[in-house]
Amino acid sequence: MLSTDTDILAAAEAWRREGRGVALATVIETWGSAPRPIGSHLVIDGEGNFLGSVSGGCVEGDVIVEAGEVIDDGRPRVLEFGVADETAWRAGLSCGGRIRVFVERVD
Repeated sequence: MLSTDTDILAAAEAWRREGRGVALATVIETWGSAPRPIGSHLVIDGEGNFLGSVSGGCVEGDVIVEAGEVIDDGRPRVLEFGVADETAWRAGLSCGGRIRVFVERVD
């Protein structure tokens, strides 16, 4: 069962109150077949704990790694995964779609 946006944002707030580093990933664009719609969220803490979903499969693994870097350096970034990218098969987007994910630190 997927978590609701309210659950995900509440977790981000609670984790920050606990003093954890936190990043929020949001699907900002999709094209073709994509497992999660625009606006889907994934919250990640500095230890790699997460809640929510931006895609599934290996894409989320890559987003979690990037989120750790965003927590460390504070610089937001846009990640793109798709069939035109050499990471498509590795990241699990062999279905013919493309997604863009915005990752930002929660302060």
